[in-house]
Amino acid sequence: MGDIVFVLGGARSGKTAFAQGLAGAFQKSGGPPVTYIATAEGGDEEMRRRIAKHRESRPGSWKTIEEPLYPSRVLAAAGDSCALLLDCLTLLISNHMMAGEGLPPEELEKSILTETRRFLDAAEGGPVPTIIVSNEVGVGLLSPNALGRLFQDISGAVHQLVAARAGEVYFLVAGIPQKLK
Repeated sequence: MGDIVFVLGGARSGKTAFAQGLAGAFQKSGGPPVTYIATAEGGDEEMRRRIAKHRESRPGSWKTIEEPLYPSRVLAAAGDSCALLLDCLTLLISNHMMAGEGLPPEELEKSILTETRRFLDAAEGGPVPTIIVSNEVGVGLLSPNALGRLFQDISGAVHQLVAARAGEVYFLVAGIPQKLK
């Protein structure tokens, strides 16, 4: 069964580099590639530059699957991998919030938690480790607007779900990982 590793941190905390290092450690010389599930969408030029920079940071041997909404659907396509890396969960939440704009908050949260559970179920049942990267949004101030507070609430619920099911949880601050679980 696949183990789940959860990597949290603030913006620019070093969480992606740390997660890539963990994933790279699973890849033996000449072995199957890491499958990187990217959730970001290039909606503007600045975001497209960020995505390009992320692509450049990954080894060329890794397989990348871009899936902004339903990563549970692509796990089967990653069958020949040594490990999976989903980056990033908070972008996935944001993508769902934008796609579900106009839904009641409870319904939106329920649909995001359902997709998260589907992904976790598939990852736990899979043959390889899965590393999940996310931005911790609960250590700052409460958002001054309703949409920001909803994002924080949903992110907190999703993070608690993932952390409860993960075998290992890391929190990064200034590039320094702290193992929480």
